[in-house]
Amino acid sequence: MSWPPVLDDYKNDQKIALDDARDDPRITAELGAAASFVQDQRPLFNYAHDPLVLLPDPESDPALMLGTIRLAARYVRRQQSPDGMVQLGDMGAARVSTFDPDIDRLLRIGRFALAVLG
Repeated sequence: MSWPPVLDDYKNDQKIALDDARDDPRITAELGAAASFVQDQRPLFNYAHDPLVLLPDPESDPALMLGTIRLAARYVRRQQSPDGMVQLGDMGAARVSTFDPDIDRLLRIGRFALAVLG
């Protein structure tokens, strides 16, 4: 898997048939947004694959790669509940959490961010 994750990586993770192209433009856009967010939040990787940069490549961190894909999947699902609520049929509505601790843990963001010594 290379950086940034691509549509096939997303489809494999989400168990979507590779020939199912119904949502490809939307998923590709969400993958791009997720990758951009991760690059902003975790700048200590060589995202450009520059041989002169001594930072590690993002492919060397499987959690970063998986977290980016899962973040994109969350963005895709979030479009189904833009107001933060989801309908549960006869049971009424439920609030959708604005964060996912598993994704935060994979990406080391939020309360799982690495400590920075200044």
